[in-house]
Amino acid sequence: MDFKTKNEAGTLIVSVGGRLDTVTAPEYEKQIRALIDGGNSRFVVDFARLDYISSAGLRGLLVMAKLLNAKDGKVCFANVNGNVRSVFEMSGFNDLFKIENSVSEALAALA
Repeated sequence: MDFKTKNEAGTLIVSVGGRLDTVTAPEYEKQIRALIDGGNSRFVVDFARLDYISSAGLRGLLVMAKLLNAKDGKVCFANVNGNVRSVFEMSGFNDLFKIENSVSEALAALA
């Protein structure tokens, strides 16, 4: 898993690439927890470079949402495509989370 962050107008953009699965989900959760504990409460998660997500990866996203809810934070997902979108649809995540087609649309949705 490749994990990159950048701050744009008070919102942290997290770009995730590769695989978010049993092997990589614990590291994703650890990094997200550190970012939230560090005071970040507005996130856009960009999945443009994510090739695969498993149930462990979905759990990591739920952990993120729970941590943000506790701090009145917000998250919006962007560029959920291909296999990842199929998994989101099958699991109902497309109904649980706000999903936009691009990072710029996700930033606007959080504004």
